[in-house]
Amino acid sequence: MVILAAMFMALGTWQVQRLFWKNALIARVDARVHAVATPAPPERGWTALKAENDEYRRVVIEGRFRHDAETLVQAVTDLGAGFWVLTPLETADGTTVLINRGFVTTDRRDPGTRAAGEIQGDAKVTGLLRMTEPGGAFLRSNDPQQERWYSRDVAAIAAAKGLGTTAPYFIDADATANPGGFPVGGLTVIRFRNSHLVYALTWYGLALMTSAATIVLRRRRLI
Repeated sequence: MVILAAMFMALGTWQVQRLFWKNALIARVDARVHAVATPAPPERGWTALKAENDEYRRVVIEGRFRHDAETLVQAVTDLGAGFWVLTPLETADGTTVLINRGFVTTDRRDPGTRAAGEIQGDAKVTGLLRMTEPGGAFLRSNDPQQERWYSRDVAAIAAAKGLGTTAPYFIDADATANPGGFPVGGLTVIRFRNSHLVYALTWYGLALMTSAATIVLRRRRLI
């Protein structure tokens, strides 16, 4: 019983440590989201990118869209079910960055229904840096051959579209309106599950109950 109580205390303390870590992470991400946009990482900095340091950084990038190579990724948003429109952006240094230009409903899946939004010539995009989402979604794997995408897997999309040297991240475009109204940007959901306090109280509660039970049993044996 004493060993169990000590173990529950250790687990509670671990959850408290996780709570402080999660709160710090949320604060860092909030600061990144509201910071002044900085240039998107160039090729020389790709290998140093890490989710804990770079995801949700507010960045800006310029280049030319390749609308002929856009990819539709299934999505569910506050606007309903539909697709994210991921379009390659070719930059001046010859590399490519996938831009999640935003959301379109199912009836706007065909690019012809939103031709006004296919910006031609030089474009400037401001948004949030996101890390690749390899493999697919829960219980659904990406199927490049059938053009069925359930996650924004940068490497797989680049290979399927023959994009060449492509950044290992993508950028969620901000809410700047596109001509014609589609795609709709600025729908990035930033939410972190934070139940560590509940878990900590649970473990500490179990430790307290185990300690109390130990005292009661010992007293009964001494009587």
